[in-house]
Amino acid sequence: MPTATPRTLAEQLRDWPDERLATLLAERPDLATPAPHDSSQLAARVVVKASVLRALDLLDSLELAVLQALVQGADPAEVVSASQPAVRRAEERLAALALVWGTPARPVLVVGDLLRMPEGLPVAEAAGLLEGLAPQGRAILDHLEEQRADGRWGGAAGPTADLVATGLLVRRDDHHVTIPWNVRLALHGDRSTVEVEQAPELAVAERAQSLVDRAAAGAAFEFVRRTELLLDRWSTHPPPALKGGGLGVRELRVAAQLLHVEIGVAALVIETASAAGLLAQGMTDEPEAAWLPTETYDVWQTGSTAHRWVALARAWLTNPRLASAVGGRIGDKPVNALSPDLERSWLVALRADALSALDELGEGQSLAAGTGIPSLVERLRWRRPRRPAARLKQVVPLLGEAALLGVSGLDAVSGFGRDLVEGRDPVNALAGLLPTPVDHVLLQADLTAIAPGPLEQELARRLALVADVESRGGATVYRFASTSVRRAFDAGWSAAEVHEFVAETSRTPVPQSLSYLIDDVSRRFGTLRVGHADSFLRSDDETALTELLHAPGADTLRLRRIAPTVLVSDLALGVLLPRIRELGLAPVVEAADGTVRVARPDVFRARSLRRRTTAATQVRTAAHTAAVVTAIRAGDRTSSARPSRGRSVSTPADVIALLREAAEAGGSLVIGYVGNDGTVVERTVEPQRVEGGQVTAYDARSDGTRSFAIHRITAVSRPDANPNQDSEKS
Repeated sequence: MPTATPRTLAEQLRDWPDERLATLLAERPDLATPAPHDSSQLAARVVVKASVLRALDLLDSLELAVLQALVQGADPAEVVSASQPAVRRAEERLAALALVWGTPARPVLVVGDLLRMPEGLPVAEAAGLLEGLAPQGRAILDHLEEQRADGRWGGAAGPTADLVATGLLVRRDDHHVTIPWNVRLALHGDRSTVEVEQAPELAVAERAQSLVDRAAAGAAFEFVRRTELLLDRWSTHPPPALKGGGLGVRELRVAAQLLHVEIGVAALVIETASAAGLLAQGMTDEPEAAWLPTETYDVWQTGSTAHRWVALARAWLTNPRLASAVGGRIGDKPVNALSPDLERSWLVALRADALSALDELGEGQSLAAGTGIPSLVERLRWRRPRRPAARLKQVVPLLGEAALLGVSGLDAVSGFGRDLVEGRDPVNALAGLLPTPVDHVLLQADLTAIAPGPLEQELARRLALVADVESRGGATVYRFASTSVRRAFDAGWSAAEVHEFVAETSRTPVPQSLSYLIDDVSRRFGTLRVGHADSFLRSDDETALTELLHAPGADTLRLRRIAPTVLVSDLALGVLLPRIRELGLAPVVEAADGTVRVARPDVFRARSLRRRTTAATQVRTAAHTAAVVTAIRAGDRTSSARPSRGRSVSTPADVIALLREAAEAGGSLVIGYVGNDGTVVERTVEPQRVEGGQVTAYDARSDGTRSFAIHRITAVSRPDANPNQDSEKS
C-alpha cells in the first residue's frame, strides 16, 4: 500500500508505480548506471549534486521559478506569475524528476543549497528604495534580473557599490553580487518573475508547405549526391589522416573544390558521412593511415536515394560533433574536420530543442525573415534557462545545417523532416518528392551529354568513367575528352564497348565527332608499354620512341635508349607514368609476364565500425530501464524481508544511502567512526549534508557541527539499535 505521507524520499520512491519510476530513470539516465540495489540507493543517487545539476538543466523557466519559490519557502501559487493549473503542472514535473518530494512538496536538500537566494531587505523597504533609485542603479538591477544571473563587481565605487550599500544587491563572494529574493519580489510587485507561463511567441510568416517540401527535397537529393561523389573519389584517391587525427586543411579545400561548395558545407558532408559510419581511418598501400569509405558505404550505395538520405539525416541528428567550428580556431589551434577536438556533449540536446521548436510551427508557416530566428532563440532560452547562453550562438549554424540536409526548407520544417524529428519513418514522404531516375542521356555535337534528370545509379557510375561532369543542376552536363575516354580504356573497356555504351545510353544519335574521338584515343592507346627497370618503355614503333626522346619536357623523364625499340629510366613507375601522360601520350602498363595490365584503379575500404541505429538504441534503452526497475523492486522486497528498524549497514553504498536519507528527512543516526588512533567510536549524529566524500553533521558528543570522512565510517544504524551510545571500542 502506498504511504500517505512518506517519511523519507526512499519511501516515496518505493511507493511509486513502475511506470513512474521508469519515467524518472528515462529522464535522469545517470541514476540507472549502474543499477541501484533498491529504492534507498536510488534515493541516495537522486540527491547527488552532479545529478541534480543535470536535472535542473532540464527545467523550463516556469518550472525553475516554481522550484525557486519552494526553495525560498514561499507558495508558488502566490509569487509566480502563472496560472494555478500551470503551477500545478510544474510542481508535478518537479516531483516526477524527484527534485521535490513529500506532502506538501519540499525540495531535496541539495536543490536548496544550489538555488537558495539571500532573503535581503523586507519587501516593503526594498520597494521604497526602488522608487527613489537613480536610473543607472535601476538599469543594473533590470539587466541582472533579465539575465537571471549574478553580476561581477570587484568593489570599486559607483552605482553597484551604492546598490550593495543600500541592500538592493548583496555580495555572493569577493567578485560577484546578486539580487536578493525580497528585492526580486519588489521589482515585480510581490511576484518573483515576469510572466513565465508561456514560451515566447515565434515570429512567423505564411509559406506554402508544398514549396517548403520541394525546396527541402532538392537539398536532400543534393546532400546525398555530394556524399556519394566525395566518397567515390576518396575510394581511389584517399586523403591522408593527420597524426593527431583529423583531415588536413589542404585536403578539405580539395574536397570543397570537388563538390563546388564552400569549406563549411564540405566539412558538414564529411562529418555527417563519418557519423553515419560511411567514413573511417584505414590503410592503403602507403605506410600512413588515410580517410577511406567503409564497408558500410558499399551497402549504403545500393539503397534508394530516400533510404540513403535517412541514414545521413539520423546520423546528423545524433552527432555530437561541432561541424560549424571547422575552419576556425580554438585558441591558437586551427580546427580540422574529423578532429577529436570537435566533440560537444551538449550539442545533440541543443539540436533536438531547436528542431522541436521549429516543428511547433503550423503547416503553412515558417520563421519570419529577420525576426524569426531571434524569436526562436528566445524560446529556447525560456525552455532551458540554466544552460549557458553562449550555446545559443550555435542555433543559427544548426538551422543552416538542417537546411543543407533538407530537414528544413525556407525556414520551416519539411513534411519528411517532421517525420524524422518526431521519430517516424520519412522514406515514403521523401521518395514521393524526389525526381524519378532516368536511364538515358542526350548526346550533343560538342562532345557533351545532358542527363535530363538524376541518372540511375549504375548508369551514372559507368558514365562518370567515360566522361567528366562539367556542370550540375536540374540537368547534369557531362563532357567527353581524350583523358576521360582513356580512363575507360585504363579500366579495361575496349573501343567496341565504349561505342556500344554511348549508343545504348543516348536517346539522340551518336555524333560523328564522338565516334572519331573514341577511335583516335583507341589508336594511340597502348602504343607505348611501361615496365620496371626501375622503369622501361618499349614499342614496335621506333619513330615513336625517337619522338619521345626529343619531345619538349622529355628531359624530366631521364630516358635512355638501350635498343631500337626499348627505353629505360631510373624513375619509379609511379612517377614516370603520369609524366608521360602529361606529354599527351597514352602508355599502358606491362605486367611481369609481358601481358598488358588494364584494370579499374584500386578501390580502398576502411573497416566499418559497429553502430547502433536510432531504433535499436531506443529499444535497448527501454529494455535497460525496465531491467533496472525490476532490479530495484527485487531489492526492495529483499530489504523488507529483514527487520527495518535498528538495522545496521556497513557496505559503502548502504552507508551513503542511509546518511543521505537522514540528511534529507532529518533525524539521528549512530555511526561507527575510526579515529586517528585507530579506535572505532560510536557517535550519535544528525546528518546535514553528504558530498565530496564528507558528511557534515551535528555531533551530540561534541555539541557542534563537524565533518566526518565517509571512508572512515564502518557502520551506520538507527539510534534504537544502540542503547549504549558513544561507547568506545578497541
